[in-house]
Amino acid sequence: MILYFKQRFFSWFDSYDIYGENGEVAYTVQGRLSWGHKLEIYDRYGNFCGMVKEKLFTFMPKFELYANGAFLGYIRKRFAFFKALYEFDYNMWSVDGGFMEWDYTITDAQGNQVATVGKELFHLTDQYVLDIANPADALLVLMFTLAIDAEKCSRN
Repeated sequence: MILYFKQRFFSWFDSYDIYGENGEVAYTVQGRLSWGHKLEIYDRYGNFCGMVKEKLFTFMPKFELYANGAFLGYIRKRFAFFKALYEFDYNMWSVDGGFMEWDYTITDAQGNQVATVGKELFHLTDQYVLDIANPADALLVLMFTLAIDAEKCSRN
């Protein structure tokens, strides 16, 4: 499954449209006013399906994940030299990124590839391509992409 992640050019808060392979909107993401990033995810019909919320006052960046009103766990950045490393604490996924932090590979605890995330360059806004092995993992991979984009935004 392929999703195309595109940040909106004009918006007060972080807003994104996520498109499916055939060009239809699969998810919409709206940023909300809060301390730190708070990103609410809606399906194509406008139903709330998840949220990524930045946890403040932590040594390394950390984001809380919520789906269908339930707390799932955290995505946190791990300390590493010359590459980006993240981990999901609730399902044992790990995320390995390159030095430039544009491309990521998400793997499960057995080392199987869950998804790849690649940033498209030369656009006015942030755009990513999410290649997801199992469509059931689409929301979680989207949450990861939102978290790393928010973390990079906070750092800059």
